[in-house]
Amino acid sequence: MRWKGRRESNQVEDQRASGGSFGGGGASPLALMAIFSRLGVKGTIVVVILGLIVWKVFGINPLAVVGGQSLSQQTAQPYQETAEDAQTRQMVQVILADTEDTWQQIFASSGQQYQKPTLVLFRNGVQSGCGTAQSAMGPFYCPVDQKVYIDLSFFQQMRQQMGISGDQQNSSETTRNDQAGDFAEAYVIAHEVGHHVQNLLGISTKVQQARQQASESQSNALSVRQELQADCFAGVWANHNQQRTQFLQAGDVEEAMDAAHKIGDDYLQKQATGHVVPDSFTHGTSAQRSHWFNTGLKTGDINQCDTFNASQL
Repeated sequence: MRWKGRRESNQVEDQRASGGSFGGGGASPLALMAIFSRLGVKGTIVVVILGLIVWKVFGINPLAVVGGQSLSQQTAQPYQETAEDAQTRQMVQVILADTEDTWQQIFASSGQQYQKPTLVLFRNGVQSGCGTAQSAMGPFYCPVDQKVYIDLSFFQQMRQQMGISGDQQNSSETTRNDQAGDFAEAYVIAHEVGHHVQNLLGISTKVQQARQQASESQSNALSVRQELQADCFAGVWANHNQQRTQFLQAGDVEEAMDAAHKIGDDYLQKQATGHVVPDSFTHGTSAQRSHWFNTGLKTGDINQCDTFNASQL
């Protein structure tokens, strides 16, 4: 993916120096029993599965996370940005700027004004407008403060632990100026910005209201449709950005499709437990995530991303 030399967004808030240590210990058995009793049988199953996924993919003890203790619980060390981190930060700022330019253009075409989100870089843990968050949660968007939160170590985990496109770089391709897997990382950023677009369009509010009145399985189904639309919006961004900057290189689209596949609910659950629980899906299957990203990429049309009225996902 070509990204060097383009504008970098100034909508980035760097909190990595704070270390993100919040204190607290592991969860006691009594505390866990109280939590599970409130969740009910289905809720407990979902929590256990997600905990196993966190343990399998990221190597983090889920009981420590429940108790407020994870990697962020380690004693905070003074932060010094490495050369690799600096390049990743620069790439993130360029991709964020690309999303700004793309969505400003799309919103303007319909007589609307795009409000830029802020992207927060953090390390280990962070206090967001939606509450305290840990790195193990992965990148996320908070509609309350309209900020995207990313611990850059997630990208390293994508490459090393989840095996996303880390071995696909062709050394004979002299035009490539970045590492393999960078477009998969751009896809992650564009997906979270897609949630911001949903928030600006009022979609997130409607979904939240509907989920409050829905059953657990219905609520999860709504979450899936919301996540798949954000995937489609990420594809729309990639389409427009390609027309504007010609930033895609050979293998980039495959990287993003590979990433979409490996963060599908069915893939993660099967990797963690050997089987899947469809009623617990909140983000969509690998096939669904790949399909909707590809829909946005091919059409570049936000109107083709109406996952809520799609008869088949």
